[in-house]
Amino acid sequence: MKILENKEYLKDIVSVSELSLPWEKLQNKSVIISGGSGMVGSCLADVLMTLNNSRNLNCDVVVIGRNSQRAKSRFEPYWDSPNFRFLSHDINLPMGEDEVAKADFVVHLASNTHPVAYATDPIGTITANIIGTKNLLDMAAEKKSERFVFASSNEIYGENRGDTELFSEDYCGYIDCCTLRAGYPESKRCGEALCLAYSRQKEMDVVIPRLTRTYGPTMLMSDTKAVSQFIKKGMAGEDIVLKSKGNQFYSYTYVTDAVSGLLTVMLKGECGEAYNIADISSDITLRDMAELIAGYSGTKVVFDIPDETESAGYSKATKARLDSTKLKGLDWKVKYDIRSGLERTLDILKTLD
Repeated sequence: MKILENKEYLKDIVSVSELSLPWEKLQNKSVIISGGSGMVGSCLADVLMTLNNSRNLNCDVVVIGRNSQRAKSRFEPYWDSPNFRFLSHDINLPMGEDEVAKADFVVHLASNTHPVAYATDPIGTITANIIGTKNLLDMAAEKKSERFVFASSNEIYGENRGDTELFSEDYCGYIDCCTLRAGYPESKRCGEALCLAYSRQKEMDVVIPRLTRTYGPTMLMSDTKAVSQFIKKGMAGEDIVLKSKGNQFYSYTYVTDAVSGLLTVMLKGECGEAYNIADISSDITLRDMAELIAGYSGTKVVFDIPDETESAGYSKATKARLDSTKLKGLDWKVKYDIRSGLERTLDILKTLD
């Protein structure tokens, strides 16, 4: 079974499409999604195509990625739809003038977002967040886009200095820039600054949703984040391997909740503002999360020492919990807490090919 054939996943997509958001802003518009084959981007595309069917939005969805074969398999049900298009393009290269006819909303999601990629492709990690962002901003400026959405990360907050429990949008912790892993948070910080520079200098409308550690049934099997590794072990009925004491205390978000937050920011957020997408019902230590998955899968948690490549990609932050007060002021709320989200992820993934 493919994910777009799974009834439970489709229920999640419909649930987002039925939220009370100003969907009319998307009527007869185009939405460009970089990283559209990834975990969050593919889910966002599913929601937008569902909205086309349920609300007759006539919204053109253009997914940018590099692997057309994988994209065709993922988006097969609407591959031939007049409202859907896959554009094979490396965002580190400038967009050609004729590659997209219009770009009313540009959502930049393309980025390396897992530890092995940080360690093995640090250059690609940095360039996607800076050069790729600039190329898409240039395209948005040329096409006179209504809004540019830069998907940032909880990583920009750095290490908790011990002076707060929850990171609000104005918090800025310590990042040691002289490490291989620093390329991701530092380039996300630079990407945010670049967006604000374009907003001021070119009078562009930009918003910045800050995603936290996202998981769900649209995750790629190549993802090396801890939560993804745990889920894959749980699916296989294998013991969950924990490569630390597991005291790290982080915020997590189920993918359709992340997408509903992103859409809330895109359609209701204020220009130039950043918004945390997180909820305290999904704040959990790494060890507790491993035990949740192991308990649901009938396995156990075991401890192992990470190898050198893995260690280089791991975050050194021990507490990274996000304050979502600002986003909740736009009437956003989550549907799944950490337990129900993880169980739903495992249940759906077990049905997929």
